[in-house]
Amino acid sequence: MQAIVVADNQEDRDFLNFILRHAGLAVATTAALQPVTATLAERPVDLVLVALPDSHALQRDIEQLRTVTQAPLIALAALPTEEMQCALLDAGVDLVLPRPVSARILSRYVRGLLRRAGVVPASLPSRFEVEGFALDPATRTVTVSGCPPQRLTQLEFRLFYLLVSNQEQVLPTEVIVERVWGYSGQGNRELVRGLIRRLRRKIETTPEQTRFIQNIPGVGYRFSLEPLSES
Repeated sequence: MQAIVVADNQEDRDFLNFILRHAGLAVATTAALQPVTATLAERPVDLVLVALPDSHALQRDIEQLRTVTQAPLIALAALPTEEMQCALLDAGVDLVLPRPVSARILSRYVRGLLRRAGVVPASLPSRFEVEGFALDPATRTVTVSGCPPQRLTQLEFRLFYLLVSNQEQVLPTEVIVERVWGYSGQGNRELVRGLIRRLRRKIETTPEQTRFIQNIPGVGYRFSLEPLSES
């Protein structure tokens, strides 16, 4: 698997390069994010790790990066405030970690993100449709039957893509947790239920009458265009 490290400091690049290589990734390093965005469409990667000075320009660069890749994206920031973390997450970062970062903790976050990366391919068409649903990965928006587009969060997008790409298949709660959140073990039903509820508000034409995201009691959830049988 291929990763790219973006850091303006050579020592940071060397340190992060070492951690990712130790985790089994091939690593390229660079000092700026914009050139990475220009080449990712032709040379996709599996992970992007950014350690740059905090600025509004970084947020804009990340938003631009998200137009060409859905690869897991980690940002390292010195003493990140709540406002800064929210801005970076809104821009498209998957995980914000404070600097300096523990090598052991970073390597485990990397493995967790890569486990769930299979939910969404690193490169997606600019827009794709499935019988009345139009999904735009670049903006993480979904349009349902001509209604105004709805912006999805990162987790909502991962969940919706997972369900749609397994249309008509029932996905157990434990599988959803592993593929969307990136950890294995006994699934947290409340965690999944809360995310399902938020996603339904955005894609169900009549949220109080669930149609598309169906709950199969005791098993999990599925995306279907057919009404749920009462039998």
